[in-house]
Amino acid sequence: MEDEQIEQTGGSCCGCARVKHREPEELKSLLNRLSRIEGQIRGIRGMLESSVYCTDVLIQCTAVNAALQAFERELLSNHLHTCVVDRIREGDDAVVDELADTLRKLMK
Repeated sequence: MEDEQIEQTGGSCCGCARVKHREPEELKSLLNRLSRIEGQIRGIRGMLESSVYCTDVLIQCTAVNAALQAFERELLSNHLHTCVVDRIREGDDAVVDELADTLRKLMK
């Protein structure tokens, strides 16, 4: 089913037609961060299942939020250094409006 969905959306599982080639070290770093975040989320689930005290769970939630924000910062930095710079060099100034819109969404 997922393969069918990817085919229907032009090679992307999120419905976005654009793609981004990532260098192996960038991809590895991002995936490692996500794996740690997934582990933290599973840990929180285990805490709930084990009836851990609320404030202890909340502290772990704060740690997950911080890790996710660090992931976002790394992804945004990579985006600026690659996609945005490349498109500006190609004369595509529309990328600046796209970036401003993205930053507005991130700052909500």
